[in-house]
Amino acid sequence: MSTPVHQAIAALPVPGEWTWQVVVRPRRRTLGIEVDESGDVLFAVPPDADPAAVARAVRTRLPRLAREVRDRRTRPDEPTKELVGGTGFSYLGRRHRLKLLPPGEGDRVRLYRGWLEMPRPRTADEGARRIAQWYEVCGTRWLSGRLPSYASRVGLPVPRVEARELGPRWGALGPDGAITVHWAVLQLPPSLVDLVLVHELCHLRAPGHGVAFRRQVSLVLPDAEEREKLFADAEPTLWRGAVR
Repeated sequence: MSTPVHQAIAALPVPGEWTWQVVVRPRRRTLGIEVDESGDVLFAVPPDADPAAVARAVRTRLPRLAREVRDRRTRPDEPTKELVGGTGFSYLGRRHRLKLLPPGEGDRVRLYRGWLEMPRPRTADEGARRIAQWYEVCGTRWLSGRLPSYASRVGLPVPRVEARELGPRWGALGPDGAITVHWAVLQLPPSLVDLVLVHELCHLRAPGHGVAFRRQVSLVLPDAEEREKLFADAEPTLWRGAVR
């Protein structure tokens, strides 16, 4: 369905090969832009969105958006792992090899003397779920200790935070202000995990990804642009639970 906002965006130099759409979300207050796994773009706007203002905001984002669409469309196949002894798993930038213990020693996954130990699972899918759960538990604990100093810099009370499955998204902000980070992000070095954490935290101050948001992020992380480039390079290599 054609709308004034749709027409305003269509008048911009949006590449003709893009697939994009505009959706109205009653709970939104500002423009939101989402790029899915296949590189399709969604512009989410509030019911009272000003078409001209949306067009201006989209125009400023076009160069960055073009890179994101290109990266999504040229993304390599999702990394998979074979759950055998010696397979490498990264946690906070450090690589640990998998050690399979005899069955019957519980189902606990743990880091022990540099090894990621796990009792041998009945199936590869079961093993992947256990390891993902381990990332969630350890990641939530680490993020909870990391968040207070950043919340203080932004001038906000400390929100709830957890690591869990988020599908194609790396971070999310809940309606109650709670922050969620995809467990797979915990494979990255702390500086890049911090980038995702601060990104979502700054949304509590500045919804959307406009100038105010970018300014807020750069106040907390002056090297945010450099970190974003490193994250973009590392993101396609993150293991998200696929096994063979």
